[in-house]
Amino acid sequence: MAKNDIRICDKCKHMKVKSMLAKIAVIAPDAEVKVACKSYCGPCSRFAFIYINGRYITGITEEEAIEKAKKYVK
Repeated sequence: MAKNDIRICDKCKHMKVKSMLAKIAVIAPDAEVKVACKSYCGPCSRFAFIYINGRYITGITEEEAIEKAKKYVK
């Protein structure tokens, strides 16, 4: 199985790193999540987001972003 490329921003004001990491662990338990600024500041200032396997997924809440990202998990 191919590894998931999952990244989140530690500067995003619409999500908390600790809770996002826990939610990502549920949908992709074997993923190694990279946490750092993604230079995606426009959308990041308005939405929670997750970068997963080449796609930026946004949501009004962490839960919405995770729900949308589920279909891109390998």
